[in-house]
This record gives sequence, C-alpha cells and structure tokens, in this order.
Amino acid sequence: MNKPFEPLSEVRVDVWLWSARFFKTRSLAKHAIEGGKIDLNDDGCKPAKALRVGDMLKISRGEEKLEVEVLALADRRGPANVAQTLYRETETSRATREAAREQRRLIGMNGPLKRPDKHARRDLRRMKDAS
Repeated sequence: MNKPFEPLSEVRVDVWLWSARFFKTRSLAKHAIEGGKIDLNDDGCKPAKALRVGDMLKISRGEEKLEVEVLALADRRGPANVAQTLYRETETSRATREAAREQRRLIGMNGPLKRPDKHARRDLRRMKDAS
C-alpha cells in the first residue's frame, strides 16, 4: 500500500474498479474483467493491467453499460463521495443509460418479478382448467 501523500502513477484495473465502487469486492471486479465485461481503451484487458489517468473504461454490469474516463487513481476504497471523484461518465453514456432506464420504466420491468398471490394463483388455475 502507498503512503497517503505519495501520488500514484498507475494502479491495477481490478483494484481501481473496486476502489471506485463499481464492484463490491475486488474478486467481483476480477471476474467481470475475465468475463469480458470491462474494456480498457476499446480493447480487452486483464485484472493486473496498469490503469493510468486519462484512460477510458467501458463497464457492463447486468443491463447497465457505462463509459467512464479515469480522472484519478486510488488503491484504497474510501467513501462514496470520494470514489465519485475518481472518474467522469461520458455524456453519451449517461444519455444512453437514462434512455434505457426510461424504456424499462415504460415497459414495467422496474421492480423484481413477484410470485403470484392467492388470487392470481386461483385465476391461473381457472384458466388452465378452462383449456
């Protein structure tokens, strides 16, 4: 680990993704990188690849796709407001993400799917028996 006043020139991609709070653990960040969910400068990468200020990352988490520019480096996980200063999301990425969120809201896929309750199960049985 680095001393608090020593500036970093590069840091591992998996460590940075964890410290910037894109993933809850470094292990999850590593698995996402190995699974091809992270692109560094429009190219694939490995967990130990060196990340520098100014690099561009494309991050896929489920249906969410982000494109961010690295503004600062950190190898320690800190508060969320500090983590947000490590990167800047591009305007196109933000607009695309907002459009996808609105589309999901309109379709009605906002919340988790629920199991049918007593009345819905009764209606399903009636429909199945009628056919």
